[in-house]
Amino acid sequence: MSELPAGWCTSALSGLADTVRGVTYNKSQAQSTAEEGLLPILRANNINSGKLVVDDLVFVPEDCVSRTQALLAGDIVVAMSSGSRSIVGKSAQVEAPWSGSFGAFCGVLRASQEIDARYLYHFTQSRAYRDRVSELAAGVNINNLKPGHFEEISVPLAPLAEQKRIAQKLDALLAQVDTLKTRIDAIPALLKRFRQSTLAAAFSARLTGNGDIPAEAVHWQEVKFSSVIEDLRYGTAQKCDYNGGTTGVLRIPNIGNKGIVLDDMKSSDFSKTEIKKLELMKGDIVLIRSNGSVELVGKSAVVSEKEQGLLFAGYLIRVRLDKAKSIPRFVNYWLKSPAIRQVIEQIARSTSGVNNINSDEIKSLTFTFPALSAQAEIVRRVEQLFAYADQLEAKVAAARKRIDALTQSLLAKAFCGELVPQDPSDEPASVLLERIRAQRAAAPKPKRGRKAATS
Repeated sequence: MSELPAGWCTSALSGLADTVRGVTYNKSQAQSTAEEGLLPILRANNINSGKLVVDDLVFVPEDCVSRTQALLAGDIVVAMSSGSRSIVGKSAQVEAPWSGSFGAFCGVLRASQEIDARYLYHFTQSRAYRDRVSELAAGVNINNLKPGHFEEISVPLAPLAEQKRIAQKLDALLAQVDTLKTRIDAIPALLKRFRQSTLAAAFSARLTGNGDIPAEAVHWQEVKFSSVIEDLRYGTAQKCDYNGGTTGVLRIPNIGNKGIVLDDMKSSDFSKTEIKKLELMKGDIVLIRSNGSVELVGKSAVVSEKEQGLLFAGYLIRVRLDKAKSIPRFVNYWLKSPAIRQVIEQIARSTSGVNNINSDEIKSLTFTFPALSAQAEIVRRVEQLFAYADQLEAKVAAARKRIDALTQSLLAKAFCGELVPQDPSDEPASVLLERIRAQRAAAPKPKRGRKAATS
């Protein structure tokens, strides 16, 4: 840690706050609805991005909760145990009085009255705290943050008056950062709607309506999809595995949002007959025919030169088009358009848990299309607009990274004394720390309570 300003010192986190263990209870005592005589219990899933989310609670009898375990305004709720290292140690503050408690996989840091609780909360959002927790809590299958670990987490401690100034400044600045995050986080949904609107316009002829395409080329025919299909075939049922053979096999995970993804590939060995029957050619369309998620049924991608020669698995369908009538990328965008997605999902939706669309149902879809020249122009315009959306999406992702970095930069400045000016007249933090130690030494030892029930 760099040299601290005059008047600052360091302290173990345990020296600035008491640790309160979470409530244990039998499963039979817990329920998901509120009733008289029950108290709500926070769990790790109620801690989200440094905030408490008071939904999806469990409720237990009041007598399961000791007086010490009742949450107070200013308490910092910490996830103490999790299979995920990114979850253990995450925290949120009880910002207003709330009648409830917290479960055994959580703990509470209750700041000394001589410490600004908001200052301490902001420290638990810092990279220094999170990194130290990851080191201390690491386990083989489960990550545990024990109360004793707080003795090994060092906190840069400012004088109390400066703690308050820092907390107020951070509250103001991070509120602005949160506003930026909210605006940035809304953009991907807007871009998704933009892409859907683009496809809706493309297949209602609105993208070809400016007169630069001959009228005869934009005359739309309406036929069964089968009339532009040369061959439609289900994939192989043969078992595949990682490094399972010489021929790669596309599966559902390989059908990405923007095309075929060659990550997570499996393979097998096939006869020449099966390869000839099922190998993919450039311009083929591969779509998902069966899935537990109806939104994935009918999801499609065009085979490029890179994927030629691969085979495809049984939950996929290969559509080979008559290229004298239709352009593969045009058909692929048509399959993604809102109107066709609605039809596919209506056909595929099932109450059995597995949603399907079969070859006859695909062939019977109503396909409307103009001449090849108009199809090519529609594809060009759609891809031009999609490229614009992709550029915006990349800028949004970069902006989000900068905003996340800004949060940690502000916290780092705060806890090395660079966020607000120091006041030489402030009582030094070392004096404050000695007073806390003296108060703790003089306090009566708590009586040993009854052993709590186990959950």
